[in-house]
Amino acid sequence: MLGKKSEFYGFTQYNFSGLKGQIKISRKGLHFYSSRVTLVFSSSNKTFLDYFIASLFEQKELLIGNLQLVPEATEIEEPVVISDSVKFLCISPIVLLPSSFNDESSKRFISPHADEFSDLLYDNTIERMNASGRFSEQQMADFYKFQLVADKDYIDRIQVLHKKFARIYPLYDSDIKYEVRGYTFPFTLYAPQPVQQFIYENGLGHFSHKGFGMVDVATTASTRKEEELENEYA
Repeated sequence: MLGKKSEFYGFTQYNFSGLKGQIKISRKGLHFYSSRVTLVFSSSNKTFLDYFIASLFEQKELLIGNLQLVPEATEIEEPVVISDSVKFLCISPIVLLPSSFNDESSKRFISPHADEFSDLLYDNTIERMNASGRFSEQQMADFYKFQLVADKDYIDRIQVLHKKFARIYPLYDSDIKYEVRGYTFPFTLYAPQPVQQFIYENGLGHFSHKGFGMVDVATTASTRKEEELENEYA
């Protein structure tokens, strides 16, 4: 759908979630029991966002596996206030390391409490922000504060229940299958507001344009969301 407009060839500054609906997991994959499903899609580039939505609604039907989808409606998310200290929930797994053919390093486990975890996400975020062309050299120089603090209570609870907050996920690029390690847990991020806003709109970590790294700001419904995500990913 994105290949019809030359200005967006190779464009990756966007993020999306998995299909949200009533599902059941079996050995054959996901089974949807909802008559409607929701896709959350986000980008800082409104021109691209409008182009994507128009391209999506040109499709009379979409097939994903055996799932038949018909685009029905769009809804704009309510705006949220982003500051320099934000608690985020993972809507899709965060990938720390890039993948390459016949390379297992992308599956290496890194503790969310280790400095390396924050450092890898910082390097990737700054690289993506710089590539967007939206920030001056002076602005980029000011974006040096970046610290991710994982929700220790959540991680401890997951481990006590013998569930996982980090697992291996398949990733496809040019019909080639790769494997990456993704992490899903609540965390607080300390970073300048423009950095937080960029992450909220474009995702965190590698492969945001492949459906990884989507985050949401924790609200009064945080507990319910955490429980839902715990069941879905853990």
